[in-house]
Amino acid sequence: MKVSYWCGDKIRLRAPKSEDIRMFENLDDDILKNLDSIAFPRTNQQIEEWINEISSQGASTVSDDFYWIAEDASNNAVGTIEVSGCDAKNGTFDYAISIFPPYRGKGYAKDMILTILKHYFLELRYQKATICVYSFNASSIALHKKLRFVEEGRLRNMIYTNGTFYDEVYFGMTKDEFTKIHAN
Repeated sequence: MKVSYWCGDKIRLRAPKSEDIRMFENLDDDILKNLDSIAFPRTNQQIEEWINEISSQGASTVSDDFYWIAEDASNNAVGTIEVSGCDAKNGTFDYAISIFPPYRGKGYAKDMILTILKHYFLELRYQKATICVYSFNASSIALHKKLRFVEEGRLRNMIYTNGTFYDEVYFGMTKDEFTKIHAN
């Protein structure tokens, strides 16, 4: 049996492909709001250029920043996870995660996060991961607390969407914490 390093218990992570344009064309405003804010509509060409840009990141840069599509056992795209802000000198990185609505609450986000943390902590020698979650995203806050991330701070009224300002809540986990809690 062939085992892929990029597989968790429920998901397989892969690089974006040009066919993913259909998936990104159909993201609804709730997903976009959780990622940053509701953006103006993009043309297919703009989406295609963005997919080409994120697809070539790993091959053309010296950074460990990367963007993955997560698929379930039936090859359905269940969400995305992006690692950015990689600082190899200090061993820190940030990530952002999005789970598509039909796949929420089924353990995919947990599996995606743990797969990424395992790689960055145990293979690339990073020592700390940080994520910013908007205060209206109660499910993501609950998940990170369940995974035993530490809430490290809150910046008040930092994101404006749907007529309201929301806080940015920062969570972090060190490699030592990860190995004590999650490493087998």
